[in-house]
Amino acid sequence: MNVSDILGEPDEHIRFATYLDELRRVAEADEAATVRRVLADPDRTMAQSAVLRHLDRRADDLHLGPAYEEWCRSMTGTVTGSALLTRRLQEWSLYRAITLRLPWHPDDLLVATDWLQLKTAAGASSAALEILAGGGRTKRIRSTATAGLKRRSMY
Repeated sequence: MNVSDILGEPDEHIRFATYLDELRRVAEADEAATVRRVLADPDRTMAQSAVLRHLDRRADDLHLGPAYEEWCRSMTGTVTGSALLTRRLQEWSLYRAITLRLPWHPDDLLVATDWLQLKTAAGASSAALEILAGGGRTKRIRSTATAGLKRRSMY
């Protein structure tokens, strides 16, 4: 009898929860090694999902500060075999640039995923909101950006 028989959960669900817990508690010095170990799981989709949640949590914590750049370089080198994870880190860097008013290119935002466009439309710079109000990929993104612009014009 294995753990999944006892808990009634498939093994990958148990591993996913375990990975999330490990990644939540990992020390900075061990983060890259832990991410590599998780990505070595035979269920590639599940492993990438766990690491994606971790990257989102860490990037959200770090993106406004100077520690983000070194962390992002480290994680980019760690996840190079995954186009999904590499792209998410690139998009976090674009989000950071928009939020901190660093140089960025409008075309990068227009070709970004729905995830980044919606995140940006929810409260970024006026320039980003204008771009997304006119050219966001979905009606939801365009509406969210337009509403953000209207809120800004009221103040």
